[in-house]
Amino acid sequence: MKTNKEKIFWVILVVILVLILDQASKFWIKTQMNYGEEFLIFGQSWARIHFVENEGMAFGMAFGGKWGKIFLTLFRVFAALFLVYLIHTLLKVKERLGLLISLGLILAGALGNIIDSLFYGVLFSESSVYGEPAVFMPEGGGYGPFLMGKVVDMLYFPLFSFTWPEFLPFWGGEKFEFFKPVFNIADSAISIGVAMLLLFYRDFFVSQKENTSSSTQPQTEDL
Repeated sequence: MKTNKEKIFWVILVVILVLILDQASKFWIKTQMNYGEEFLIFGQSWARIHFVENEGMAFGMAFGGKWGKIFLTLFRVFAALFLVYLIHTLLKVKERLGLLISLGLILAGALGNIIDSLFYGVLFSESSVYGEPAVFMPEGGGYGPFLMGKVVDMLYFPLFSFTWPEFLPFWGGEKFEFFKPVFNIADSAISIGVAMLLLFYRDFFVSQKENTSSSTQPQTEDL
């Protein structure tokens, strides 16, 4: 059985590795590619690097304009702080390493996208469809103020697509593509962490629910 120091080491290592991979890939994409540019991974049409940016949620989804973005960024910060607190609490009660690593992956993913949202507007020039790629630390300043950075996405896996039959209501004649969203390594870490929790550590949530229920029951004494 691993000690708490060993568990802390592995959680920190996972967080650092995810952040390095996430930020290194984003830095390269941002400074080497124009917006919308793409290339195939190992020549496979279903696996692509496709550079886009989003101002909202994970997997390229939007969220409520300027104030929605500020709210989302602050929410991510508080969520990351809560995850740090939760990991710290679970270490005290000697929880399993796998559970802690799952939470560490989610924390690392949240931090990776937080860095984009907080600092990329200040650190990079605007990416464009034409012209030169963005510049790191441009002389005239970045493309946006603190808190208003865009999240860099680049992983795109259109595994298959088809057109819905014309006779279908709502979707008739429209093209369906799986998997359409473009995402990044931080999003992947969050998804893997959540999947690990759901597949291998559902008993943790059950035990927490039982503890909460028992704590709300009236206490009686035996006579």
